[in-house]
Amino acid sequence: MEKILDKFLRYVSFDTQSNEESPSQPSTDKQLKLLAQLRDELQQLGIDASLDEFGYVMASIPANTDKKIPRLGFIAHVDTSPDAPGCNIKPQIVKNYDGGDIALNREKSLKVSEFPEMAQYKGQTIITTDGTTLLGADDKAGVAEIMCAAEYIVNHPEFKHGEIKIAFTPDEEIGRGVVKFDVARFGADFGYTMDGGAIGELEYENFNAASAKIHVAGRNIHPGYAKGKMINACLVAAELNGLLPVEQRPEYTEGYEGFIHLISFKGVVEEADLAYIIRDHDAAKLEVKKALVQDAVDFINKKYGNIVSADIRDQYRNMREQVEPHFHVVKNAMKAMEMAGVKPKVQPIRGGTDGANLSFMGLPCPNIFAGGHNFHGKLEFVPLESMEKACEVILNIIKIYAES
Repeated sequence: MEKILDKFLRYVSFDTQSNEESPSQPSTDKQLKLLAQLRDELQQLGIDASLDEFGYVMASIPANTDKKIPRLGFIAHVDTSPDAPGCNIKPQIVKNYDGGDIALNREKSLKVSEFPEMAQYKGQTIITTDGTTLLGADDKAGVAEIMCAAEYIVNHPEFKHGEIKIAFTPDEEIGRGVVKFDVARFGADFGYTMDGGAIGELEYENFNAASAKIHVAGRNIHPGYAKGKMINACLVAAELNGLLPVEQRPEYTEGYEGFIHLISFKGVVEEADLAYIIRDHDAAKLEVKKALVQDAVDFINKKYGNIVSADIRDQYRNMREQVEPHFHVVKNAMKAMEMAGVKPKVQPIRGGTDGANLSFMGLPCPNIFAGGHNFHGKLEFVPLESMEKACEVILNIIKIYAES
């Protein structure tokens, strides 16, 4: 069998950033290069696999037992976040990590004082960036883990299992990962996204999510003659943002606390644009946060005369209500981790996942750790041993269902 490290390094060599501004599906053609590679690798293993026009790889491994077993699906996304450079990735492999700081380049280091969780990986192999790009462990670690499990199943016919489904998706990072995903064609009864963070993480709750795009129409007058006439859109936008509660910014929240997050601010005197993401695990509290944004817009419009427009839209919902009626998917994942010597850490996702939307599309789908840390940035890293354990957890889940 090919080592999981070799698979991971091959997959991160592909530039697969998604693009929120693109209307196409997938949003970038470059994602299709890795998706086609995965389809081909699955087919070379003798697995029936296809890549459709929307960028979904779907594959199926037939059951090798007559026992009636639920059809299990394992899902990961290939795209990487637009938040940091995603091309020309140069992974650094730190073997037998000594527990100290890791230099990425002359200017940038992973510091234990800033990321104390690094210490738990002393003696392991750590894969980092070179400090100039993201790594892509979100979610190419998950891709490698699923591919490694699939290869094991094919090469070990004595390993009994039901029908296994595999899917790789584009555009998860921009919230469009399963917009055109055909759950019926996929054919799984229950699914797992391999898209979590640190080893042991298991999530079946996520944020309810909304977005807000706000446009301010200013009035540009020569500054020498601007008194009583100019409306500086940048300053009005800043004033609007100042009306929102500081304590509800993400840097002041944790656990089940939601937030209103300003993700971009672009402007000149003539016009300015603000973009927010709004999150809360409680649907009613999300509505309150959306109302706070709208109230700020209404206040500014009353003050300046209808110069602000707002587009506030729901994005996804908390999957808990869809997963809890099938709680065996969570319990069996916990048992699978314990079998692998991993302590489960059941916690809410402070974000979203394809599994949330899939759960509301009829495929209950909790989220399992892929092993990485510091996603979406130049300080991203993943311990090799965490990826190996994630692969083991996949196989243990399949074994539990086959033996139950």
